[in-house]
Amino acid sequence: MAKNEIRNILLITADQWRADCLSSAGHMVQTPNLDKLAADGLAFRKHFTQCLPCGPSRTSLLTSMYAMNHRHVQNGTPLDANFTNIAKEARKKGYDPILYGYTDTPADPRGRAESDPDLLTYAGVMPGFRVGSLVSEELAIDWFGQLEREGISLPENQFDITIGSHDYPGTKARGHSYAPPGYGKENSDTAFIADKLVDFIKVYRQPWFVHGVFLRPHPPLFAPEPYNAMYDPADVALPHRAETVAKEQEQHPYLEQALEKMAESGNYMGHEYNVRDLPDHEIQQMRAAYYGLISEVDDQLGRVIQTLKDTGQYDNTLIIFTSDHAEQLGDHWLWGKLGYFDESCHIPLIIRDPRKEADASRGQTVESHFTEAVDIMPTVLDLIGSTVPMQCDGHSLRCFIEGKQPEKWRSEVHWEYDFRDLKNFSLEQKFDLTSDQCVMTIIRDDCYKYVHFTALPPLLFDLKKDPEESVNLAKDPGHFEVVLRYAQKMLSWRQNYAARGMSHMQITTQGMINRQYSRI
Repeated sequence: MAKNEIRNILLITADQWRADCLSSAGHMVQTPNLDKLAADGLAFRKHFTQCLPCGPSRTSLLTSMYAMNHRHVQNGTPLDANFTNIAKEARKKGYDPILYGYTDTPADPRGRAESDPDLLTYAGVMPGFRVGSLVSEELAIDWFGQLEREGISLPENQFDITIGSHDYPGTKARGHSYAPPGYGKENSDTAFIADKLVDFIKVYRQPWFVHGVFLRPHPPLFAPEPYNAMYDPADVALPHRAETVAKEQEQHPYLEQALEKMAESGNYMGHEYNVRDLPDHEIQQMRAAYYGLISEVDDQLGRVIQTLKDTGQYDNTLIIFTSDHAEQLGDHWLWGKLGYFDESCHIPLIIRDPRKEADASRGQTVESHFTEAVDIMPTVLDLIGSTVPMQCDGHSLRCFIEGKQPEKWRSEVHWEYDFRDLKNFSLEQKFDLTSDQCVMTIIRDDCYKYVHFTALPPLLFDLKKDPEESVNLAKDPGHFEVVLRYAQKMLSWRQNYAARGMSHMQITTQGMINRQYSRI
Protein backbone atom coordinates (compact mmCIF):
# COMPACT_ATOMS: atom_id res chain seq x y z
CA MET A 1 0.00 0.00 0.00
CA ALA A 2 1.28 3.46 -0.90
CA LYS A 3 1.76 6.15 1.69
CA ASN A 4 -1.11 8.51 2.50
CA GLU A 5 -3.67 5.73 2.43
CA ILE A 6 -5.45 4.29 5.44
CA ARG A 7 -3.97 0.92 6.33
CA ASN A 8 -4.20 1.06 10.13
CA ILE A 9 -6.64 2.53 12.65
CA LEU A 10 -5.57 3.84 16.06
CA LEU A 11 -8.56 4.83 18.20
CA ILE A 12 -7.36 6.38 21.45
CA THR A 13 -9.67 7.33 24.30
CA ALA A 14 -8.78 8.90 27.60
CA ASP A 15 -11.11 8.86 30.60
CA GLN A 16 -12.67 11.98 32.06
CA TRP A 17 -10.79 14.55 29.89
CA ARG A 18 -12.34 18.00 29.56
CA ALA A 19 -12.43 19.61 26.12
CA ASP A 20 -10.83 22.81 27.38
CA CYS A 21 -7.78 20.98 28.75
CA LEU A 22 -5.52 21.26 25.72
CA SER A 23 -2.80 23.86 25.35
CA SER A 24 -3.86 24.28 21.72
CA ALA A 25 -7.26 25.35 23.07
CA GLY A 26 -5.63 28.07 25.17
CA HIS A 27 -5.47 26.23 28.49
CA MET A 28 -2.52 26.34 30.91
CA VAL A 29 -2.14 22.55 30.75
CA GLN A 30 0.71 21.48 28.48
CA THR A 31 -0.21 18.94 25.78
CA PRO A 32 2.49 19.41 23.11
CA ASN A 33 1.99 16.02 21.45
CA LEU A 34 -1.74 16.41 21.03
CA ASP A 35 -1.09 19.94 19.80
CA LYS A 36 1.21 18.50 17.11
CA LEU A 37 -1.39 15.91 16.20
CA ALA A 38 -4.01 18.65 15.85
CA ALA A 39 -1.60 20.71 13.74
CA ASP A 40 -1.28 17.71 11.39
CA GLY A 41 -4.95 16.82 11.58
CA LEU A 42 -8.26 18.37 12.49
CA ALA A 43 -9.56 19.41 15.94
CA PHE A 44 -13.26 19.57 16.70
CA ARG A 45 -13.95 22.22 19.34
CA LYS A 46 -17.68 21.61 19.85
CA HIS A 47 -17.61 17.88 20.47
CA PHE A 48 -19.82 16.24 23.12
CA THR A 49 -20.40 12.84 24.63
CA GLN A 50 -23.84 11.19 24.53
CA CYS A 51 -24.33 9.99 28.08
CA LEU A 52 -22.73 9.25 31.42
CA PRO A 53 -20.91 7.53 33.09
CA CYS A 54 -18.00 5.53 31.60
CA GLY A 55 -19.66 2.34 30.32
CA PRO A 56 -22.70 3.97 28.68
CA SER A 57 -20.61 6.73 27.09
CA ARG A 58 -18.22 4.18 25.60
CA THR A 59 -21.14 2.17 24.29
CA SER A 60 -22.44 5.24 22.44
CA LEU A 61 -18.93 5.81 21.04
CA LEU A 62 -18.47 2.22 19.87
CA THR A 63 -22.02 1.47 18.66
CA SER A 64 -22.96 4.94 17.34
CA MET A 65 -26.20 4.79 19.32
CA TYR A 66 -27.87 7.25 21.64
CA ALA A 67 -28.57 5.94 25.13
CA MET A 68 -32.30 6.01 24.45
CA ASN A 69 -31.60 3.35 21.81
CA HIS A 70 -28.85 1.14 23.24
CA ARG A 71 -30.22 1.33 26.82
CA HIS A 72 -26.87 0.66 28.47
CA VAL A 73 -27.67 3.53 30.80
CA GLN A 74 -25.47 2.82 33.82
CA ASN A 75 -22.27 0.99 34.64
CA GLY A 76 -23.54 -2.55 35.01
CA THR A 77 -26.64 -2.23 32.84
CA PRO A 78 -26.33 -5.11 30.31
CA LEU A 79 -25.77 -4.28 26.65
CA ASP A 80 -27.97 -6.09 24.16
CA ALA A 81 -25.73 -8.55 22.30
CA ASN A 82 -27.74 -8.09 19.10
CA PHE A 83 -26.27 -4.66 18.40
CA THR A 84 -23.35 -4.33 16.04
CA ASN A 85 -20.40 -2.05 16.82
CA ILE A 86 -17.25 -0.59 15.31
CA ALA A 87 -15.19 -3.74 16.03
CA LYS A 88 -17.70 -6.12 14.49
CA GLU A 89 -18.01 -3.94 11.39
CA ALA A 90 -14.24 -3.56 11.02
CA ARG A 91 -13.93 -7.35 11.05
CA LYS A 92 -16.00 -7.42 7.87
CA LYS A 93 -13.13 -5.52 6.22
CA GLY A 94 -10.53 -8.01 7.42
CA TYR A 95 -9.35 -6.19 10.55
CA ASP A 96 -8.79 -8.01 13.85
CA PRO A 97 -9.57 -5.20 16.34
CA ILE A 98 -7.49 -5.44 19.50
CA LEU A 99 -8.08 -3.69 22.80
CA TYR A 100 -5.52 -2.35 25.25
CA GLY A 101 -7.37 -0.87 28.18
CA TYR A 102 -11.10 -1.41 28.69
CA THR A 103 -14.57 -0.70 27.32
CA ASP A 104 -16.70 -1.30 30.46
CA THR A 105 -19.26 -3.32 28.52
CA PRO A 106 -21.53 -5.46 30.75
CA ALA A 107 -22.46 -8.80 29.22
CA ASP A 108 -25.94 -9.63 27.94
CA PRO A 109 -27.19 -12.07 30.65
CA ARG A 110 -29.66 -13.87 28.39
CA GLY A 111 -28.67 -17.49 27.89
CA ARG A 112 -26.04 -17.34 30.65
CA ALA A 113 -26.06 -19.04 34.04
CA GLU A 114 -26.32 -16.77 37.07
CA SER A 115 -22.91 -18.08 38.18
CA ASP A 116 -21.21 -16.90 34.97
CA PRO A 117 -18.29 -14.67 36.09
CA ASP A 118 -19.10 -12.20 33.32
CA LEU A 119 -22.23 -11.33 35.29
CA LEU A 120 -20.19 -10.23 38.31
CA THR A 121 -18.47 -7.26 36.65
CA TYR A 122 -19.37 -4.24 34.57
CA ALA A 123 -15.84 -4.20 33.12
CA GLY A 124 -16.57 -6.57 30.24
CA VAL A 125 -15.27 -6.13 26.70
CA MET A 126 -17.25 -4.87 23.73
CA PRO A 127 -17.91 -7.91 21.49
CA GLY A 128 -15.65 -7.97 18.44
CA PHE A 129 -12.49 -6.81 20.20
CA ARG A 130 -9.66 -9.21 20.91
CA VAL A 131 -8.09 -8.41 24.27
CA GLY A 132 -4.42 -7.42 24.32
CA SER A 133 -4.44 -6.36 27.96
CA LEU A 134 -7.16 -5.19 30.33
CA VAL A 135 -6.49 -2.23 32.61
CA SER A 136 -9.62 -0.74 34.15
CA GLU A 137 -10.77 0.52 37.54
CA GLU A 138 -12.01 -3.04 38.23
CA LEU A 139 -9.35 -5.27 36.70
CA ALA A 140 -5.65 -4.72 36.03
CA ILE A 141 -3.90 -8.08 36.46
CA ASP A 142 -1.23 -7.46 33.80
CA TRP A 143 -0.31 -4.05 35.18
CA PHE A 144 -0.30 -5.23 38.79
CA GLY A 145 1.86 -8.17 37.76
CA GLN A 146 4.38 -5.80 36.23
CA LEU A 147 4.45 -3.69 39.41
CA GLU A 148 5.21 -6.79 41.47
CA ARG A 149 8.00 -7.77 39.06
CA GLU A 150 9.46 -4.31 39.50
CA GLY A 151 9.54 -4.82 43.25
CA ILE A 152 6.58 -2.56 43.98
CA SER A 153 4.49 -4.22 46.66
CA LEU A 154 0.74 -3.91 46.26
CA PRO A 155 -1.50 -3.08 49.22
CA GLU A 156 -4.30 -5.42 50.27
CA ASN A 157 -6.68 -3.37 48.15
CA GLN A 158 -4.50 -3.38 45.05
CA PHE A 159 -6.01 -0.25 43.53
CA ASP A 160 -4.92 1.77 46.58
CA ILE A 161 -1.49 1.81 44.91
CA THR A 162 -2.85 4.74 42.87
CA ILE A 163 -3.40 6.89 45.99
CA GLY A 164 -0.70 9.18 47.34
CA SER A 165 0.56 8.99 50.91
CA HIS A 166 -0.36 11.59 53.53
CA ASP A 167 3.23 11.75 54.76
CA TYR A 168 4.73 12.79 51.42
CA PRO A 169 6.82 15.95 51.95
CA GLY A 170 4.95 19.10 51.01
CA THR A 171 1.40 17.77 51.17
CA LYS A 172 0.50 19.82 54.23
CA ALA A 173 1.31 23.06 52.44
CA ARG A 174 0.20 22.19 48.92
CA GLY A 175 -2.59 19.72 49.54
CA HIS A 176 -3.02 15.95 49.69
CA SER A 177 -3.15 15.52 45.90
CA TYR A 178 0.45 16.68 45.69
CA ALA A 179 1.50 13.23 46.90
CA PRO A 180 2.41 10.85 44.05
CA PRO A 181 1.04 7.29 43.92
CA GLY A 182 3.13 4.28 44.91
CA TYR A 183 5.00 4.02 41.58
CA GLY A 184 7.08 6.20 39.29
CA LYS A 185 6.13 7.48 35.86
CA GLU A 186 7.82 4.53 34.15
CA ASN A 187 5.50 2.09 35.97
CA SER A 188 2.19 3.95 35.87
CA ASP A 189 -0.90 2.47 34.27
CA THR A 190 -0.56 5.18 31.61
CA ALA A 191 2.99 4.09 30.77
CA PHE A 192 1.89 0.44 30.84
CA ILE A 193 -0.77 0.98 28.16
CA ALA A 194 1.64 3.06 26.07
CA ASP A 195 4.26 0.30 26.33
CA LYS A 196 1.74 -2.24 25.04
CA LEU A 197 0.78 0.02 22.13
CA VAL A 198 4.44 0.66 21.25
CA ASP A 199 5.26 -3.06 21.32
CA PHE A 200 2.27 -3.89 19.14
CA ILE A 201 3.07 -1.23 16.55
CA LYS A 202 6.68 -2.39 16.33
CA VAL A 203 5.94 -6.06 15.66
CA TYR A 204 2.53 -6.39 13.99
CA ARG A 205 2.82 -6.63 10.22
CA GLN A 206 -0.76 -6.92 8.94
CA PRO A 207 -3.17 -3.97 8.64
CA TRP A 208 -4.38 -3.35 12.19
CA PHE A 209 -7.11 -1.73 14.25
CA VAL A 210 -6.07 -0.89 17.82
CA HIS A 211 -8.29 0.63 20.48
CA GLY A 212 -6.01 2.07 23.14
CA VAL A 213 -7.71 3.27 26.31
CA PHE A 214 -5.97 5.33 28.98
CA LEU A 215 -7.62 5.36 32.41
CA ARG A 216 -6.28 8.82 33.23
CA PRO A 217 -7.00 11.58 34.10
CA HIS A 218 -9.79 9.62 35.85
CA PRO A 219 -9.43 9.87 39.64
CA PRO A 220 -7.80 9.25 42.04
CA LEU A 221 -6.10 12.56 41.30
CA PHE A 222 -2.54 11.62 42.23
CA ALA A 223 0.02 12.05 39.47
CA PRO A 224 3.41 10.27 39.57
CA GLU A 225 6.59 12.30 39.88
CA PRO A 226 7.42 14.68 38.25
CA TYR A 227 3.86 15.32 37.05
CA ASN A 228 2.64 15.82 40.62
CA ALA A 229 4.71 19.03 40.78
CA MET A 230 4.34 20.11 37.15
CA TYR A 231 1.66 22.71 37.89
CA ASP A 232 1.85 25.12 40.80
CA PRO A 233 -1.55 25.20 42.50
CA ALA A 234 -1.06 28.91 43.12
CA ASP A 235 -1.31 29.39 39.35
CA VAL A 236 -4.47 27.29 39.05
CA ALA A 237 -7.80 29.06 38.86
CA LEU A 238 -10.50 28.16 41.32
CA PRO A 239 -13.68 26.55 39.95
CA HIS A 240 -16.56 28.73 38.83
CA ARG A 241 -19.45 28.28 41.22
CA ALA A 242 -22.05 30.12 43.25
CA GLU A 243 -20.91 31.99 46.34
CA THR A 244 -22.14 29.16 48.55
CA VAL A 245 -23.26 25.57 48.19
CA ALA A 246 -26.72 26.58 49.41
CA LYS A 247 -26.97 29.19 46.66
CA GLU A 248 -25.91 26.61 44.04
CA GLN A 249 -28.51 24.16 45.33
CA GLU A 250 -31.30 26.62 44.66
CA GLN A 251 -30.97 25.98 40.93
CA HIS A 252 -32.75 22.60 40.88
CA PRO A 253 -33.84 19.72 43.18
CA TYR A 254 -31.55 17.30 41.32
CA LEU A 255 -28.55 19.58 41.86
CA GLU A 256 -29.52 20.00 45.50
CA GLN A 257 -29.33 16.26 46.15
CA ALA A 258 -26.19 15.85 44.01
CA LEU A 259 -24.41 18.42 46.14
CA GLU A 260 -25.60 16.72 49.32
CA LYS A 261 -24.16 13.46 47.99
CA MET A 262 -20.92 15.19 46.99
CA ALA A 263 -20.27 16.11 50.63
CA GLU A 264 -20.15 12.46 51.72
CA SER A 265 -16.68 11.24 52.63
CA GLY A 266 -15.23 8.98 49.95
CA ASN A 267 -17.78 9.99 47.32
CA TYR A 268 -14.98 10.90 44.87
CA MET A 269 -12.86 7.87 43.98
CA GLY A 270 -9.60 7.65 45.89
CA HIS A 271 -10.30 10.71 48.06
CA GLU A 272 -11.61 9.71 51.46
CA TYR A 273 -12.69 13.20 52.53
CA ASN A 274 -15.52 15.56 51.60
CA VAL A 275 -14.27 17.02 48.32
CA ARG A 276 -17.14 19.51 48.03
CA ASP A 277 -16.11 21.64 50.99
CA LEU A 278 -12.32 21.50 50.77
CA PRO A 279 -10.29 24.66 51.40
CA ASP A 280 -9.25 26.53 48.27
CA HIS A 281 -5.62 25.39 48.31
CA GLU A 282 -6.70 21.72 48.34
CA ILE A 283 -9.06 22.34 45.43
CA GLN A 284 -6.34 24.09 43.43
CA GLN A 285 -3.95 21.21 44.12
CA MET A 286 -6.50 18.62 42.98
CA ARG A 287 -6.94 20.55 39.76
CA ALA A 288 -3.15 20.78 39.39
CA ALA A 289 -2.90 16.99 39.83
CA TYR A 290 -5.59 16.52 37.18
CA TYR A 291 -3.54 18.64 34.77
CA GLY A 292 -0.44 16.63 35.67
CA LEU A 293 -2.22 13.38 34.77
CA ILE A 294 -3.24 14.93 31.44
CA SER A 295 0.35 15.91 30.65
CA GLU A 296 1.46 12.39 31.53
CA VAL A 297 -1.01 10.90 29.04
CA ASP A 298 0.15 13.41 26.44
CA ASP A 299 3.79 12.42 26.93
CA GLN A 300 2.97 8.73 26.54
CA LEU A 301 0.88 9.44 23.45
CA GLY A 302 3.94 11.19 22.06
CA ARG A 303 5.87 7.92 22.40
CA VAL A 304 3.14 6.01 20.57
CA ILE A 305 2.97 8.51 17.71
CA GLN A 306 6.76 8.61 17.43
CA THR A 307 6.77 4.82 17.12
CA LEU A 308 4.36 5.10 14.20
CA LYS A 309 6.80 7.49 12.55
CA ASP A 310 9.88 5.41 13.35
CA THR A 311 8.28 2.28 11.85
CA GLY A 312 7.07 4.09 8.73
CA GLN A 313 3.39 3.63 9.61
CA TYR A 314 2.38 7.19 10.49
CA ASP A 315 1.35 8.07 6.94
CA ASN A 316 -0.84 4.98 6.69
CA THR A 317 -2.59 5.25 10.05
CA LEU A 318 -5.89 6.94 10.85
CA ILE A 319 -5.46 8.38 14.37
CA ILE A 320 -8.41 9.45 16.49
CA PHE A 321 -8.09 10.91 19.99
CA THR A 322 -11.09 11.56 22.21
CA SER A 323 -12.51 10.87 25.67
CA ASP A 324 -15.53 9.04 27.04
CA HIS A 325 -16.80 12.06 29.02
CA ALA A 326 -15.38 14.98 30.96
CA GLU A 327 -15.02 16.11 34.61
CA GLN A 328 -16.65 18.80 36.77
CA LEU A 329 -13.34 19.51 38.56
CA GLY A 330 -15.07 21.53 41.27
CA ASP A 331 -17.15 23.70 38.95
CA HIS A 332 -20.59 24.23 40.51
CA TRP A 333 -19.10 22.62 43.66
CA LEU A 334 -19.18 19.24 41.88
CA TRP A 335 -16.50 16.62 41.16
CA GLY A 336 -16.76 13.73 38.74
CA LYS A 337 -19.25 13.47 35.92
CA LEU A 338 -22.95 13.89 36.35
CA GLY A 339 -25.88 15.66 34.87
CA TYR A 340 -26.35 18.53 32.53
CA PHE A 341 -23.35 20.83 32.86
CA ASP A 342 -20.95 21.19 29.91
CA GLU A 343 -18.02 20.40 32.20
CA SER A 344 -19.21 16.78 32.36
CA CYS A 345 -19.95 16.29 28.67
CA HIS A 346 -17.81 18.60 26.50
CA ILE A 347 -14.87 16.44 25.34
CA PRO A 348 -11.89 16.68 22.96
CA LEU A 349 -11.77 15.19 19.47
CA ILE A 350 -8.73 15.23 17.18
CA ILE A 351 -8.59 13.23 13.94
CA ARG A 352 -5.46 12.76 11.86
CA ASP A 353 -6.32 11.24 8.49
CA PRO A 354 -3.21 10.39 6.41
CA ARG A 355 -4.96 10.64 3.02
CA LYS A 356 -4.09 13.46 0.66
CA GLU A 357 -7.78 14.37 0.58
CA ALA A 358 -7.40 15.41 4.22
CA ASP A 359 -4.65 17.92 3.43
CA ALA A 360 -7.29 20.60 2.94
CA SER A 361 -8.13 20.63 6.65
CA ARG A 362 -4.73 20.02 8.27
CA GLY A 363 -4.09 22.28 11.21
CA GLN A 364 -7.60 23.67 11.18
CA THR A 365 -10.35 23.52 13.80
CA VAL A 366 -14.07 22.91 13.42
CA GLU A 367 -15.56 25.77 15.42
CA SER A 368 -18.96 26.27 13.83
CA HIS A 369 -20.48 22.78 13.87
CA PHE A 370 -21.46 20.50 16.73
CA THR A 371 -20.19 16.94 16.67
CA GLU A 372 -21.06 13.98 18.89
CA ALA A 373 -19.43 10.76 20.08
CA VAL A 374 -21.83 8.77 17.90
CA ASP A 375 -20.10 10.27 14.84
CA ILE A 376 -16.86 8.31 15.38
CA MET A 377 -18.03 4.88 14.20
CA PRO A 378 -19.63 6.16 10.95
CA THR A 379 -16.50 8.21 10.25
CA VAL A 380 -14.13 5.26 10.60
CA LEU A 381 -16.35 2.96 8.55
CA ASP A 382 -16.78 5.58 5.84
CA LEU A 383 -13.02 6.14 5.58
CA ILE A 384 -12.19 2.42 5.25
CA GLY A 385 -14.91 1.84 2.66
CA SER A 386 -17.43 0.01 4.84
CA THR A 387 -21.19 0.43 4.74
CA VAL A 388 -22.46 2.36 7.75
CA PRO A 389 -25.16 0.25 9.47
CA MET A 390 -28.64 1.70 9.75
CA GLN A 391 -28.28 1.21 13.50
CA CYS A 392 -25.96 4.24 13.64
CA ASP A 393 -27.32 7.47 15.07
CA GLY A 394 -24.19 9.42 14.17
CA HIS A 395 -22.92 10.83 10.89
CA SER A 396 -19.57 10.61 9.14
CA LEU A 397 -17.20 13.52 9.67
CA ARG A 398 -15.50 12.87 6.34
CA CYS A 399 -16.68 16.12 4.80
CA PHE A 400 -15.00 18.16 7.55
CA ILE A 401 -11.82 16.09 7.27
CA GLU A 402 -11.67 16.79 3.55
CA GLY A 403 -12.15 20.52 4.12
CA LYS A 404 -15.74 20.67 2.90
CA GLN A 405 -18.91 22.04 4.41
CA PRO A 406 -21.76 19.54 4.82
CA GLU A 407 -24.96 20.18 2.91
CA LYS A 408 -26.94 19.25 6.03
CA TRP A 409 -25.77 19.02 9.62
CA ARG A 410 -27.15 19.17 13.15
CA SER A 411 -27.57 22.59 14.71
CA GLU A 412 -27.31 21.34 18.29
CA VAL A 413 -26.08 18.45 20.41
CA HIS A 414 -27.95 16.10 22.70
CA TRP A 415 -27.03 13.94 25.63
CA GLU A 416 -28.80 11.94 28.29
CA TYR A 417 -28.21 11.04 31.90
CA ASP A 418 -29.99 8.23 33.71
CA PHE A 419 -29.70 8.68 37.48
CA ARG A 420 -31.75 5.71 38.66
CA ASP A 421 -30.45 3.79 41.67
CA LEU A 422 -31.44 0.16 41.23
CA LYS A 423 -29.25 -0.97 44.13
CA ASN A 424 -30.54 1.33 46.86
CA PHE A 425 -33.55 3.00 45.24
CA SER A 426 -32.41 6.22 46.95
CA LEU A 427 -33.25 8.79 44.28
CA GLU A 428 -36.49 7.07 43.40
CA GLN A 429 -37.58 7.40 47.01
CA LYS A 430 -36.23 10.92 47.47
CA PHE A 431 -38.12 12.31 44.48
CA ASP A 432 -41.04 9.83 44.52
CA LEU A 433 -40.17 8.62 41.02
CA THR A 434 -40.12 5.32 39.23
CA SER A 435 -36.68 4.25 38.03
CA ASP A 436 -37.66 5.00 34.43
CA GLN A 437 -38.53 8.56 35.47
CA CYS A 438 -34.99 9.16 36.76
CA VAL A 439 -33.80 10.51 33.43
CA MET A 440 -32.76 13.89 32.05
CA THR A 441 -32.23 14.76 28.40
CA ILE A 442 -30.28 17.79 27.25
CA ILE A 443 -30.41 19.81 24.05
CA ARG A 444 -27.74 22.47 23.60
CA ASP A 445 -26.93 24.87 20.79
CA ASP A 446 -24.97 28.13 20.66
CA CYS A 447 -27.78 30.12 22.26
CA TYR A 448 -29.56 27.99 24.83
CA LYS A 449 -29.38 24.80 26.81
CA TYR A 450 -32.65 23.12 27.70
CA VAL A 451 -32.74 20.27 30.21
CA HIS A 452 -35.84 18.10 30.28
CA PHE A 453 -36.52 15.84 33.26
CA THR A 454 -39.11 13.12 32.87
CA ALA A 455 -40.85 14.04 36.13
CA LEU A 456 -38.92 16.97 37.64
CA PRO A 457 -38.90 20.67 36.65
CA PRO A 458 -36.98 21.67 33.50
CA LEU A 459 -33.98 23.97 33.19
CA LEU A 460 -33.14 26.64 30.63
CA PHE A 461 -29.87 28.57 30.34
CA ASP A 462 -29.10 31.51 28.08
CA LEU A 463 -25.57 30.53 27.03
CA LYS A 464 -24.82 33.90 25.43
CA LYS A 465 -25.51 35.85 28.62
CA ASP A 466 -24.80 33.06 31.11
CA PRO A 467 -22.09 30.73 29.74
CA GLU A 468 -21.44 29.31 33.23
CA GLU A 469 -25.05 28.09 33.48
CA SER A 470 -25.85 29.84 36.73
CA VAL A 471 -29.36 31.20 36.14
CA ASN A 472 -32.29 28.89 35.40
CA LEU A 473 -34.76 30.74 33.17
CA ALA A 474 -37.29 27.94 32.80
CA LYS A 475 -39.76 29.57 35.20
CA ASP A 476 -39.31 33.07 33.77
CA PRO A 477 -42.51 34.08 31.91
CA GLY A 478 -40.40 35.96 29.41
CA HIS A 479 -38.78 32.68 28.33
CA PHE A 480 -41.84 30.43 28.13
CA GLU A 481 -41.72 30.58 24.33
CA VAL A 482 -38.06 29.51 24.35
CA VAL A 483 -38.80 26.59 26.68
CA LEU A 484 -41.64 25.46 24.42
CA ARG A 485 -39.51 25.78 21.29
CA TYR A 486 -36.64 23.73 22.70
CA ALA A 487 -38.98 21.12 24.18
CA GLN A 488 -40.50 20.75 20.70
CA LYS A 489 -37.03 20.46 19.14
CA MET A 490 -36.14 17.76 21.63
CA LEU A 491 -39.34 15.85 20.85
CA SER A 492 -38.59 16.07 17.13
CA TRP A 493 -35.06 14.79 17.77
CA ARG A 494 -36.35 11.82 19.73
CA GLN A 495 -38.88 10.99 17.03
CA ASN A 496 -36.28 11.23 14.27
CA TYR A 497 -33.63 9.21 16.12
CA ALA A 498 -35.78 6.56 17.81
CA ALA A 499 -34.30 3.09 17.27
CA ARG A 500 -35.04 2.01 13.73
CA GLY A 501 -35.18 -1.69 14.39
CA MET A 502 -36.31 -2.86 10.97
CA SER A 503 -38.51 0.13 10.18
CA HIS A 504 -36.38 0.91 7.12
CA MET A 505 -37.45 -2.42 5.63
CA GLN A 506 -40.70 -3.61 4.08
CA ILE A 507 -41.77 -7.01 2.85
CA THR A 508 -43.76 -6.84 -0.38
CA THR A 509 -45.05 -9.33 -2.92
CA GLN A 510 -42.21 -8.18 -5.16
CA GLY A 511 -39.64 -8.88 -2.46
CA MET A 512 -37.89 -7.11 0.39
CA ILE A 513 -37.41 -3.33 0.32
CA ASN A 514 -34.38 -2.27 2.33
CA ARG A 515 -33.87 1.49 2.20
CA GLN A 516 -30.54 3.02 3.20
CA TYR A 517 -30.87 6.68 4.11
CA SER A 518 -29.53 9.33 6.46
CA ARG A 519 -31.41 10.83 9.38
CA ILE A 520 -30.40 14.35 8.33
